[in-house]
Amino acid sequence: MIPWHEIRHVMLDMDGTLLDLHFDNHFWREHVPRCYAEQHGLEIQDARDQLFPKYRALEGTMDWYCVDYWSRELDLDIAALKTDLAHLISIHPGVTAFLDCIRRAGKRAILVTNAHAMSLNLKMEQTGLAGHFDTLVCAHDLGYPKEDLRFWRRLARRVPFDPAATLFVDDSLPILRTARHYGIRHLLAVRHPDSKGPPRDTGEFKAIENFAELGPGC
Repeated sequence: MIPWHEIRHVMLDMDGTLLDLHFDNHFWREHVPRCYAEQHGLEIQDARDQLFPKYRALEGTMDWYCVDYWSRELDLDIAALKTDLAHLISIHPGVTAFLDCIRRAGKRAILVTNAHAMSLNLKMEQTGLAGHFDTLVCAHDLGYPKEDLRFWRRLARRVPFDPAATLFVDDSLPILRTARHYGIRHLLAVRHPDSKGPPRDTGEFKAIENFAELGPGC
């Protein structure tokens, strides 16, 4: 699937790509509405009816991914609530072996995530994945989410890379389309970002079922 002889940089999303999106889906769809309902004396469905339009309005923006924004907006300690559920954070099958494989093959492994630094740190502590990467890049440090072309321009200044020699894997179609517009040649989607959910329609992008399918000579 991948012409590994052409690849020098491997860029990987975190949530839904390396990590099971079940944690995030459960957190925002179940845990936050439950806590919000308790705080405001609401039925949980009423809480969802109030929260979900707020979520949708900010999808693809920096605020959507910002722990501090949601803590202020909802008057909840989002960081503490995420830590309470840290036991649900898990790595997709084949990820660690794949990361080890690309490092042995001399490829540069780069994590590129929209997640807030608090979420990134929590997940790296929980999974131990940080040591498998050459570089970790948080979109909040660049000022734009990956859905924005300006993210990729700033990323290229922060971490120089050749788009034609880069593989990028993400579970978000809008992000993959922006990366393609920037010029990244090798793109893959993820068929099952949430292990508890149905397979995703990955549109025009080739997709992997799990990382055991990939690897230069592994």
